[in-house]
Amino acid sequence: MDEHISCQLEDSVLTVTLNRPDKLNAYTAQMGRELAAAFDRADQDDAVRVVIVTGAGRAFCAGADISGGDNSFGAGASVMFGESGGQKTPGNFVESIYRCRKPSIAAINGAAVGVGITLTLPMDIRLAASNARIGFVFARRGLVPEAGSAWFLPRLVGLQQALRWCYSGRLLNAQEVLAGGLVSEVTAPEDLLSKAREIAREIVEETAPVSIALTRQLLWRFMSEPDPMRIREVDVPMSRELGAGPDVTEGVKAFLEKRKPNFPGKVSSGMPSGYPWWETKES
Repeated sequence: MDEHISCQLEDSVLTVTLNRPDKLNAYTAQMGRELAAAFDRADQDDAVRVVIVTGAGRAFCAGADISGGDNSFGAGASVMFGESGGQKTPGNFVESIYRCRKPSIAAINGAAVGVGITLTLPMDIRLAASNARIGFVFARRGLVPEAGSAWFLPRLVGLQQALRWCYSGRLLNAQEVLAGGLVSEVTAPEDLLSKAREIAREIVEETAPVSIALTRQLLWRFMSEPDPMRIREVDVPMSRELGAGPDVTEGVKAFLEKRKPNFPGKVSSGMPSGYPWWETKES
């Protein structure tokens, strides 16, 4: 049973809430394990189409729980970030979020500092409440950006912006991170979750689950390629296979009949041959 998060599935949208409000949802290793497990379950559950992550109370996640003082980050400490030496291990929330075939939305409802913001970087869409405060504070604590954030952040906002935010380590307001491209929208605090659910609802009602799963992986995994040749080796046969399948038949019929689609494909069993292509390449 989860203790540091809570999960609620409604209308195909799984809402994961970081749930230590008395500690401003400060991150713990247990929270990381529970977060990883929630995304792993969502990946396998066809009832889940979208994952929303938010925080209970007035913070999203105020960073790592440093109640252990200067021993909080040392070897064997309770604040760990799913390190795996390149191998997937239980509790590695970075790996679980990144590999998940369901799109994810971070609804940043307050302070998001250190790991509190970096845990959102493998997610797909970030929204912030107007009162949110965000900080890549690692250099001010003698640390380096963790949770894979030195890979994710410059790809999301550009190298110059990432360096500036990490070098200063200062708290940023919602408008600053909107201008820098980290979040796509800023809302009034009371409207944040409804906006996240609106985005999720459009995905659920209008798109094919298999198409979304594949699109997510295509965009994430090819954004560092130097040219489009490698992706063409993947998307051409994939498009041909999908084009002959039932989801495309339904999508075209729904369009012509001016109705919402009812796609039959399931992520658990309907992924095309050649997926996951990166594992084939590595082998």
